[in-house]
Amino acid sequence: MCSALFLLGLDFTVLNVAIPALQMDLGPSMAQTQWIVDGYALVLGGCVLATGIVGDTYGRRRAFVAGLVVCALASVLGARADAVEQVIVARCGMGLGAALFMPATLATIVHVFSDDADRRRAISLWAAVAGIGALAGPLAGGWLVEHSTWRAVFWVNVPLALVLAAVALRMVPESRDPRPGRLDRRGAVLSCAGLLALVWAVIEAPGRGWSSTEVLVAFAIAGVLLGLFTIWESRTDRPMIPPPLLKRGPVGPACVALAVMSFCGMGAMFILTLYLQQVRGHSPWEAGVRTLPMSLALAAGAAFAPTLLSRFGARVPVSAGLVLVAGGFAVMTRLETGSGHAHVLAFEALVGMGSGLVAPVATELVLTAVPAAKSGLGSALNDATRQVGSTLGVAVLGSILATVFTTRIEDRLQSHPAARLLLSDQEGRDLLTSAGHPDTEAGSFLVHEAGAAFVHGMSCAAIAGAGAALLAAALSWRKLPASARPPARPPRPAEQVGAPPPP
Repeated sequence: MCSALFLLGLDFTVLNVAIPALQMDLGPSMAQTQWIVDGYALVLGGCVLATGIVGDTYGRRRAFVAGLVVCALASVLGARADAVEQVIVARCGMGLGAALFMPATLATIVHVFSDDADRRRAISLWAAVAGIGALAGPLAGGWLVEHSTWRAVFWVNVPLALVLAAVALRMVPESRDPRPGRLDRRGAVLSCAGLLALVWAVIEAPGRGWSSTEVLVAFAIAGVLLGLFTIWESRTDRPMIPPPLLKRGPVGPACVALAVMSFCGMGAMFILTLYLQQVRGHSPWEAGVRTLPMSLALAAGAAFAPTLLSRFGARVPVSAGLVLVAGGFAVMTRLETGSGHAHVLAFEALVGMGSGLVAPVATELVLTAVPAAKSGLGSALNDATRQVGSTLGVAVLGSILATVFTTRIEDRLQSHPAARLLLSDQEGRDLLTSAGHPDTEAGSFLVHEAGAAFVHGMSCAAIAGAGAALLAAALSWRKLPASARPPARPPRPAEQVGAPPPP
């Protein structure tokens, strides 16, 4: 289960560093490039809630294996693509496969580990792998592109996905809701369409503008569809998400904590990667290596979280983790163009450790509020919350960075006509995005001001991230339980579980 989750996280970010090579080969437009990168997250975030219910209804192992096969087939299409449109379809297909198997990973873990302590350790491992996979993407992608071509970032999925599917058929017991009833098709359509519209708007907003007609219309459509979904769920006798669920105990605050953690973590990773490459001048591989401490810190936080949960309840680890994330963003505001790597390490340690404390505890709070027979629903709710939070983090914090950067550098270049003229040609734009070493006075001025503008924009984005983390920490401290007793799972009938075949 964790190996498949690592593959999902890897696919989320592995293509980013391969984009320049893909652009040279297939020549996509800027809009097409954005869809190549974002199509995966769009379909995954939009469909994961419905596919979690599908796993509960028809079998979680079946959904897990089907998702891996879909991911493998889509990866073959992407690897063999000779047109941009094929790559976009392949990325969307990979997102659909990931949406099928992602909820099944956590739901299966919940059913395999019935003991509270074992389940907490398993969820902590799951949460650590979920973050480490995404953080490892740039590192793996940089190595693959340097030693092969951009097509390798697709080919690498095929053997991994097929081997995992075969192992799952051999080792993983089947489980499903014993009384699933009919699938809420109308609710599934409304939730998928609403989440797709929401994620599309968030992804497109930085490029098109948050006040552009297309983005505002998409947000409006998302609001209408998700509103209709809420109304329908309150009236149907077989709702996908029972309305009392989000009001049950700590579920709502836990979802907020997960969303903000993902918002801050993925936004921080996006900004840090840009800083290391465009300001500090590191290659994609070098930048990937320098982000590894965040993965190690996240794993350490996830390993320590069950101990805090058992001793102090959910309030302490979740609130403390979000405060650590805010502290990491405070360190980011102190980064300069010439800052030593110690500052970067401090930032990575705080954000990674904080995220590692929040993720497993908040995930368990969501899962234990759902009957075990419907753990696919709980897993899907957890996954959808994290995906939307991650997408918002990259979009919102990236948009703040881009807006402040553009405003600052345009203002500074008013006093230097030669540098402003240089920026109008390709050489100047290359200097602006590559931390280059110009041989002219205008070029030196442009690079210096670009670095200063980037750092200023990064600080503004960091302030926004820290504010979000502190608000979520305050909500968590107020709403989450302080009791160290494990939360009680609602009663359930016996599951339909198939025993794993003998070794």
